[in-house]
Amino acid sequence: MSGAGDLRLAWRFALREMRGGLRGFVIFLLCLTLGVASIAAVNSVSTMMTEGITREGRTILGGDMRFGLNGREASAEEQAFLARYGEVSPIGSLRSMARLPDGLNQTLAEVKAVGPLYPLFGAAETDGGAPLADLLAERNGRFGAVAAPEFFDRLGIQPGATVRVGSIEVELRARLVREPDVLSDGFIFAPRLMVSLPALAASQLVQPGSLVEYDYKLRFSDPATDPAAVEAEANRQFPQAGWSIRDASRAAPSLQRNIERFSQFLTLVGLTALIVGGVGIANAVGAYLDAKRTVIATFKSLGAGGRFVVAIYLFQILVLSTIGVALGLVLGAIAPFGAARFLEAQIPVAAEAGIYPGALALAAAFGYLTALCFAILPLGRTRDVAATALFRSSEEPSLRRIRWSYALTALVLAALIAGLAFLMASDKTVAGVFLVATAVAFAILRVVAEAIRRIARRLPRVRSTPLRLAIGNIHRPGALTASVVLSLGLGLTLLVALATIDNGLRREIGTGLAARAPAFFFVDIQNNEIDPFRQEISQLAPGSTLEAVPMLRGRITQLNGVPVGQVNVPPEGAWVLRGDRGVTYAATAPENTSLTDGEWWPADYAGEPLVSFAAQEGQELGLEVGQTITVNVLGREITARIANFRVVEWESLSINFVMVFSPNAFAGAPHAWLATLDIPNTTAETERTVLREISNSFPAVTTVRVKDALDAVNALVAQLALAIRAAAAVALVASVLVLSGALAAGNRARVHDAVVLKTLGATRATLIRAYVTEYMALGTATAAFAIAAGALAAWYVVARIMRLPFAFDAPLALSTLVVALVLTVGFGLAGTWRVLGQRAAPVLREL
Repeated sequence: MSGAGDLRLAWRFALREMRGGLRGFVIFLLCLTLGVASIAAVNSVSTMMTEGITREGRTILGGDMRFGLNGREASAEEQAFLARYGEVSPIGSLRSMARLPDGLNQTLAEVKAVGPLYPLFGAAETDGGAPLADLLAERNGRFGAVAAPEFFDRLGIQPGATVRVGSIEVELRARLVREPDVLSDGFIFAPRLMVSLPALAASQLVQPGSLVEYDYKLRFSDPATDPAAVEAEANRQFPQAGWSIRDASRAAPSLQRNIERFSQFLTLVGLTALIVGGVGIANAVGAYLDAKRTVIATFKSLGAGGRFVVAIYLFQILVLSTIGVALGLVLGAIAPFGAARFLEAQIPVAAEAGIYPGALALAAAFGYLTALCFAILPLGRTRDVAATALFRSSEEPSLRRIRWSYALTALVLAALIAGLAFLMASDKTVAGVFLVATAVAFAILRVVAEAIRRIARRLPRVRSTPLRLAIGNIHRPGALTASVVLSLGLGLTLLVALATIDNGLRREIGTGLAARAPAFFFVDIQNNEIDPFRQEISQLAPGSTLEAVPMLRGRITQLNGVPVGQVNVPPEGAWVLRGDRGVTYAATAPENTSLTDGEWWPADYAGEPLVSFAAQEGQELGLEVGQTITVNVLGREITARIANFRVVEWESLSINFVMVFSPNAFAGAPHAWLATLDIPNTTAETERTVLREISNSFPAVTTVRVKDALDAVNALVAQLALAIRAAAAVALVASVLVLSGALAAGNRARVHDAVVLKTLGATRATLIRAYVTEYMALGTATAAFAIAAGALAAWYVVARIMRLPFAFDAPLALSTLVVALVLTVGFGLAGTWRVLGQRAAPVLREL
């Protein structure tokens, strides 16, 4: 018969044999469905959000283009240039304190001052529904304002109340329900307070050196205008303007980057679940083929070759894979419809759910590749088994040799999975580490399983019959050791690693950082206020430590004479070049400064501008001592030579800067001061007093209570941790499915052992004690590996990547041990109970 004819016949036999149902493949389908569904869901939701941001780019950005300036307004010439292209809506933004008129309560607010054209796209919605311009207008000598609901809650007031902002009082006329361009503003630390530009000017909050940002939103009069051409012309006419320019295609770059990174992370976790499920697929296929030994023997007795037999069951596996992938794709496809309403409540983007073929195709590709990769080896073992061996049940399938062609095919499929994961990743480094870690974890788990078997084999003979049987079961041919360790090991390791990172990060933010951090940050202290400010602090908090430094805002525009847009920067260092950075100057090295390269300049230095750069960030940018950086500060380009690199401990939350310049670099430049206040043995009442009195005495100074900032960060981490735990739970569920499949796959051998032992006089109680001891030993060993490997991975992330103190989580380790024992003993006994009830005669006839 021809090759095509053989395949057609094999296809017919495969379909005919499947008429008996899918018994034996439930674990196969569940593992495949779970992994495919998680990958499809994550990527579908991510695509929905990304497309929503792209679709509503102009509304999110607030215009066709946005021109941002730090610390200064656009000049008349710059504003005239923008007006040539259409309508311009200016916006001023800064953080400030808002106080009740009696001065008894105050809160930090994100102040946003808008012009009469705001918003150019979309609508700002308030609970009263009145036009925004009317709500912000001046009435009877008092400006109006609208604020986020949280602002009202913090001060305990209602619309109609008045608050002091800077040197004026504004009337809160409505709650701000929806702000169309809030996403383009980046991270919002405090509740929004929206006023008019005339109100901001009257408040006297904007002083020389104030941390204020002006955005000019532009709506094109000609929709065909090319944003790239406008940007190029703006930079040509105003090369030292120092503005950051975005168009609607980059409306919310920070959010888009975060969605992309989080999607990649969850996709890799979903792939982990799929790979863990692959072990279950291999066990399910092996058990299914083992149960079909008489059918395979019949095929071979009638002259069927090994390839023909493999083709029959390969077709069945492909059909079952298609069912599992299809179920996973259906679940993944409906995920955006369920997530849309929830995400709209969290992120103000109209999430229009739909079917996303690209996301589903990626999940399907991973599903098919994983199913075939893990199924090909059990199929390969079946190919060369003689018919006489299959008619008896004494041969252990796992001991058969595999042809190199099948092993090579499995390796190629594994390489395709790795290649696809690497190509779809936005951060190749993270993807590479994940792939290497997964491969190493599988290899180590194999070594751990083999080590357990060898240790069991070399243990001295014990008198206890159940213990002797348990030890024998661990190291005998065809033992469950490798299957149990592989199935539970990877899932528990991932769970321990993620949970340890989450707990460590939240503990560090909630207690560690809070203990080391200063009590307050003060921003925008003017030059003429710094001495009175010091005196006020000394009276309010005797014995406290106030550290104050001058601060300006600047954006790096060139590295060693090369524009930053032309520099290939690794992702870990890109944040330094993204947007504006705080900069300062100092004649002498700050206290506790540790230089890694170069020397500090003399106190009376008056030569070319010099800069001290953060060591790690400089290394990531490829900088060396003697090279130059160019920074745009207040529209002025300043080129400084790198004099030294210094260690910066960001986790201390003290005053730290990437760049510290020599004083002559900013001679005559207007600037404000940044200060931190550390109060030993502080109390809540002391902090409230400092906050109230400083806000009343220095209304233009922004006071940030560090505890409030850490609480906000902790809340954000908690939300992220919820998604991470859900992803880890998927991997653990896959591990449980694989474990149950592995135990089910070994039930036939258990039946033979139980029947023989019972025939020789063993009681059911003896066998149960033996199995419980075996499962407890395997569960304990697997949990020990998972705790050690998960803790090591968590240490690397926390200590080496996040650079935070690491602490071993003993309760988590104990919980992992308990989970491992419950799962192994529970599932083991559930399957063994049925085994112990088998009748002896039918089994003995097959031996």
